Amino acid sequence: MRIISGTNKGMKLYAPDGMSVRPTGDKIKEAIFNMIGIIEDDAAVLDLFAGSGSVGIEFLARGASLAYFVDSSRKSLSFVKKNLEMCKFTDRARVVMNDYEKAIVNLSNENIKFDYIFADPPYALNCSSNIASKVFEYGLLKSDGMLIIESDESEKIIDNVDTNVIKCKEKIYGRTRISIFKYMEEH
Repeated sequence: MRIISGTNKGMKLYAPDGMSVRPTGDKIKEAIFNMIGIIEDDAAVLDLFAGSGSVGIEFLARGASLAYFVDSSRKSLSFVKKNLEMCKFTDRARVVMNDYEKAIVNLSNENIKFDYIFADPPYALNCSSNIASKVFEYGLLKSDGMLIIESDESEKIIDNVDTNVIKCKEKIYGRTRISIFKYMEEH
């Protein structure tokens, strides 16, 4: 697992051992970033189920100004912090230990909005539709913001989460489904 583009390109990242964390592989990560395109310099990112933090760190390496890393595992967050320090991104990162539902509510209460939200929950949780519903219910995306969900290819994510949301891209890579939703604020 490494940074595939931008600052620190090629740098190897630390990840916890075992099956409790399933890091997003380099090929999937590259596919995700090809699907979403150029990252603006002032972009704010939320990495839910951060694991090792590799996707949020990839956003920072590609120019995002700030990334929040949320995970309920103290061990995973220790790897996120270690990777952020190694990449010298700690000043552009916030690390939060919480489950995804509480984190979404807390960030909403703080009126924090994101350009990109990436969620890669454990496939066994089968919670991708719930993540999408909560993100849009609590208004965490800026206008034109994207929600990127990595899930098992068999998991169907509801399409009609919000009238201002469109599913703009979806691709399957082996066992992995990448779904991208875009939030379009009414004018």
